[in-house]
Amino acid sequence: MNTATTDAYLRRLGVEQPARPTLDALRELHLSHLRTVPFENLSVHLGEEIVLEEKRLLDKVVEAGRGGFCYELNGAFGALLTALGYDVALLSARVHGEEGRLGIPYDHLALRVRTVDGGDRLVDVGFGAHFHLPLAFGERREQQDPAGVFRIVEAGADAAGVRGGHGTGEAADLDVLHDGRPVYRLEVRPRVLGDFAAGAWWHSTSPASHFPRSLVCSRVTADGGRITLGGRRLTATAPDGTRQVREIGADEEVLEIYREEFGITLDAVPTVRGAGTGG
Repeated sequence: MNTATTDAYLRRLGVEQPARPTLDALRELHLSHLRTVPFENLSVHLGEEIVLEEKRLLDKVVEAGRGGFCYELNGAFGALLTALGYDVALLSARVHGEEGRLGIPYDHLALRVRTVDGGDRLVDVGFGAHFHLPLAFGERREQQDPAGVFRIVEAGADAAGVRGGHGTGEAADLDVLHDGRPVYRLEVRPRVLGDFAAGAWWHSTSPASHFPRSLVCSRVTADGGRITLGGRRLTATAPDGTRQVREIGADEEVLEIYREEFGITLDAVPTVRGAGTGG
C-alpha cells in the first residue's frame, strides 16, 4: 500500500497515523473501522465482481467509499495495519451454524495482529455484530467488551476451558465464544488472501449461503449500538439491545439512508438477485 492510499484510508476512519504500532492505536483503528466502514453484501446483488486482490479491495473501501463482507473488510484492514507497521497474519475460520455444524473451509477471514506493547490480538472488522475491540489472542479467560463477553478457547475444550485428550503436539484450532456461545473456529496457520477466493465465490453464489438471499448494510454507532439496513427494513439497536424497526417504502428514502448513514452513494436501490446470479 502506498503512502497516499494509507493517508486516504486513515482520513476515512477519522484517525491520525499512529507513531508506533501500539495496542492503543490498534484499538482506536479497530473501533473507528467498525463505525465508519459498513459490513455489507451489496456487491453480490449489484453484479459487482469480488476480487480478493489488495489493490481491488483498497479501491473499493478507500477510493469508492464502500464496505464489504469479511474477506474484503479484513483483507483491506490487514493491508492498512501492515502499512502502519503491525505484524499481520490472515487466519481462516469456520462459522458455527445450526446444531453445531461448522461452515465450509475458508468460511471467514480474521486477523492475528502483533503489537509492540500488547502482544498478539485477534482483530475482526468483518463479522457484523461482534467484538468492538481486539481480543487478547493468548488469553483463555473471559474478556469483557462493549458487545458482550468473549472468550478464546482451544477447540473441544469444556466449560472450564480444559481440552480433552493428550493432544498431538500441534497447535490446536481455537473457538471464539460470545456470551458463552461458539461463534467460529479459527485455524492458527497463517494464510494468504488468495486462499479465500473459493470461500468468497461460494458465499456470493451458493443457495446454501445467506448472502445471495438477503441484503444487509450495517455498522456500529457512536454510542456503541448498531444501525442496520436489511433490504428496506431499518433497525436501530441500542447498546442495551433494545431495537427500533422501521419499514422504508420510498426508493428515495432508501438511497438517502445508504448515503447518510453508511456513506454509500447508489444510483438505484439494490434488490436481492438470488443464488447463482452473483459473481
